[in-house]
Amino acid sequence: MTIKPFAYNLQNLYFQLLFWIALFLFGTAKTYGEYDGEVFNQSVIYNFCHWIFQILGANFIYYFLIRYFFDRKKYIEFSIYLILSLYCISVANRIFIVDIAEPFFTHEPKDSLISIFTDIRYLLFHYTFPIISGAFIFISIMFFMRYKDEKENSIKLQKEKTELELKSLKSQLNPHFLFNTLNNIYSLSISRSDKTSQSISQLSDILDYILYKGQKKWVPVADELSIIDDYIALESLRYSDERLKITKKIAIRSSNCIPPLLYLTLVENAFKHGAGKNFEATEIKIELEANEKISVFKIKNTFITPSVHHETGIGLQNIQQQLEHHYPGNFTFYISRENNIFNVEIITPSQYD
Repeated sequence: MTIKPFAYNLQNLYFQLLFWIALFLFGTAKTYGEYDGEVFNQSVIYNFCHWIFQILGANFIYYFLIRYFFDRKKYIEFSIYLILSLYCISVANRIFIVDIAEPFFTHEPKDSLISIFTDIRYLLFHYTFPIISGAFIFISIMFFMRYKDEKENSIKLQKEKTELELKSLKSQLNPHFLFNTLNNIYSLSISRSDKTSQSISQLSDILDYILYKGQKKWVPVADELSIIDDYIALESLRYSDERLKITKKIAIRSSNCIPPLLYLTLVENAFKHGAGKNFEATEIKIELEANEKISVFKIKNTFITPSVHHETGIGLQNIQQQLEHHYPGNFTFYISRENNIFNVEIITPSQYD
């Protein structure tokens, strides 16, 4: 918590040193071209005295008046305090020059305090305008730097928000998937099936995928397909060949990547809302094509009773949101239900980041 403010303050200090030194040198160089000898030396002293109060005035206006009044939209108070502060700083600058600086190089009579306070025209042209000119340049640069920092912070916060939302989606997905899989193992254990150990091994592979690759942003399509095979093998333990028919058509011609668990969720839904709720024969068809341009995944499953949840369940909602996160406006997510066949198709770019 202390490193970032320290770094910011150090950066601000370097900027102020560079800016004000450059401003002073510029004023000195300009004076050098206009005056020579003793007059030039006196003008440098005057410029130095103005320079000190330019620094004080600019920082006071920006860090106090702008921050506490202008930024809080208290424009009337800001205007009043700005006029008063410019007057007070100008008077202080003139007193500093008359009483402290001038005695070192001139023996002319000092201006009286009354004339210092009341000669508004002289204050305005010889003191207020130099303060305003330096402060204006300084504040303009500070506003630009602040806008740049706020924009970068906004982008960073939006990125962090997106990542947190995505993690939230995965935290909803994983327990949902695990719950259904454990139910499958429970059913096998109740029947004292010899395939229980095999199903545990399959689940171990799936959990390993979820815990490690499932937390990555992208995974190869081939890895997702491999874990789908494990999932199908695990689910197939519950059904006979007559009860469940699975066909796959795979054509991977390019090493494309997708968000992890994207296709697996659709396979899970096909089992849950197809074979899981259909006591008759269920058919599931899976097609995957990956080429250099796109990845196309299609899955169809037969069902008997219409299921609204099939179309709006947690799994499909998560897929929609993950696609929007990873491929904003650059994907196809098609869902249809016709003649007791539920069809889902996803088309994504081959590589996207």
